Amino acid sequence: MRRIIQAFISILLSLGMLSNIYAAQVEVHDPVMARENGIYYVFSTGPGITMYSSTDKVHWKYADRVFSTEPTWARSVAPEFNGHLWAPEIYEKNGKFYLYYSVSAFGKNTSAIGVTVNQTLNPDSPDYHWQDQGIVIQSVPDRDNWNAIDPAIVEDDNGNIWMSFGSFWSGLKLVKLNPDMKSLAQPQAWFDIASRPGVTDNPVEAPFIFKKDGYYYLFVSFDFCCRGVNSTYKVMVGRSQSVQGPYYDKNGVSMLNGGGSLVLEGNQDWAALGHNSIYTFDHQDYIVLHAYETADNGVQKLRILKVNWENGWPVVNPDELNTNTTELVE
Repeated sequence: MRRIIQAFISILLSLGMLSNIYAAQVEVHDPVMARENGIYYVFSTGPGITMYSSTDKVHWKYADRVFSTEPTWARSVAPEFNGHLWAPEIYEKNGKFYLYYSVSAFGKNTSAIGVTVNQTLNPDSPDYHWQDQGIVIQSVPDRDNWNAIDPAIVEDDNGNIWMSFGSFWSGLKLVKLNPDMKSLAQPQAWFDIASRPGVTDNPVEAPFIFKKDGYYYLFVSFDFCCRGVNSTYKVMVGRSQSVQGPYYDKNGVSMLNGGGSLVLEGNQDWAALGHNSIYTFDHQDYIVLHAYETADNGVQKLRILKVNWENGWPVVNPDELNTNTTELVE
């Protein structure tokens, strides 16, 4: 009998079904990822922006905090700022790493997106030093009907740098940046890219634009995060041949009119999931997101799942939520 039980446990472990019992998993919100010299780095919402590193995308260790305290300007933008920096984005350009982040009060658009720069992501390198560049864009209540959080960077086919951002309010935006990566291009170029008119509170956020085979794919999160097992987050997508849009789903519905094709949603084991980013490593595309585990009272876990493509649209196997675990090691 003991051998049978041990064999059963081994099967469950191989499927990742007992990983939360036998190993601590990586708990993150709003993860983004980069690779430098064979090391993967994940950045997530948290005090100072939490940073983890891995050699295999499975076993992760705590690496650093980007800010030891908080940006000097944070409380001037959001007096209710609680020390948590939200929704980072990491982008490599011209031999430097640009990390964008959000300062905000929850549920309000007293918000700003800032950027800090480093020559390397390796905390052990003598060149490792984050240099904050301050505010890129700011939203002000009663002036702006949009929210300056959830930044993501995309470079178009002409080498122009664009930042998508936004959460709820009037929807998601796209704005052109200067080549310095830290200021808005002049004259300013703004575009609306996604909204859900007629849906209470306009619950759409976390845009991420990914280039693939002549299309720009706009991934977004619908509905509500941050409610544990009561979260309703899900990942949706549309595409366009222009970075400025308009973006349409599989049925030809504009994402400005509530369109979006489902990529991944919650299930019995994972109440909800979202705030994704997308990357290509070694000729394989991956979606990186957080998911709320039902068996662990809705605690959010890091998931890195393969993305395949069928008829020009992304396909993700939901079974990998259980098998592609992420283990936190010392």
